[in-house]
Amino acid sequence: MVFSFIVPTRLQRATQRVLHRLFHTRNGLFAGLHIALEAAVYGEYAWEVFGYCQELEFNTGFLLLPYLLLAVNTGAFVLCALTNPGTITESNQELYLRVYAHDGVMFRKGVMCRTCHMEKPARSKHCSVCNCCVHRFDHHCVWVNNCIGAFNMRYFLIYLFTLTAMAADIAIITVAFLIQVVLLSNLMYGSYVDEQGQEHEVEIPFLIQHLFLIFPRIVFMLGFVIVLSLVLGAYCCFTLYLALTNQTSNEWYKWRRYKCPHCQAQQPHDKHTAYRNAYSKGVWINIKEIIKPPTVSERKKKP
Repeated sequence: MVFSFIVPTRLQRATQRVLHRLFHTRNGLFAGLHIALEAAVYGEYAWEVFGYCQELEFNTGFLLLPYLLLAVNTGAFVLCALTNPGTITESNQELYLRVYAHDGVMFRKGVMCRTCHMEKPARSKHCSVCNCCVHRFDHHCVWVNNCIGAFNMRYFLIYLFTLTAMAADIAIITVAFLIQVVLLSNLMYGSYVDEQGQEHEVEIPFLIQHLFLIFPRIVFMLGFVIVLSLVLGAYCCFTLYLALTNQTSNEWYKWRRYKCPHCQAQQPHDKHTAYRNAYSKGVWINIKEIIKPPTVSERKKKP
């Protein structure tokens, strides 16, 4: 509210248009940012870390592993971005309506999409960014500029896991290099004099500061990939849990309304319903369903 009196109206409207274009319409900005960050990390790795590690006689296969992961990750990224996630149209709506049964709680039969004006198949959701309903909708990923649905979820999992492995592998190699530098230079056995003229033994904070002064780009990159590894690692665990239990991010979010007493109190028609995931068929079948999404013909074969 304070900024509305300071910032000119035209600038406010222009900012709103830019933000709307960034977060509410399909655009390649975040995909481009993703590629730029990968290029920056791998550029620093190839330029300095790889060369220094070769001089220290690190195992070559160990040093080339990030490039192998990059190749797999790039392929998964392209497939994830270009594959149709399962866009529902008037021509295929009837087919998608028969793939999954409505559970009667989270997905109810006869519910119409207000935008597409079609009956919504079970496990589908309308994506406001792509402006279409998506079969087995998980989420819209800005990093690949596409929805994640039934037919590109397997590529998204490969993309996510290899991206995490890339960050963790580069972090491990870089840490191993810096530890080797410290051991060879005997820094841990030295001492330093502070501003008051007092002598101290070398401690971890001083050591990190010293390494940053010698290898500023490497230490900065290391900090970035460590944070990235932790964040992506946590997200990988969450995504793996969803895959093993045959849930989508959208369903997990909606499920909380049926588990939370406060939310149930706001929905009188659901407050006595104990929700059970009707789509989980066991770990192996759940995994198979991601690798090979079920079709109408496959569903008909089942009793």
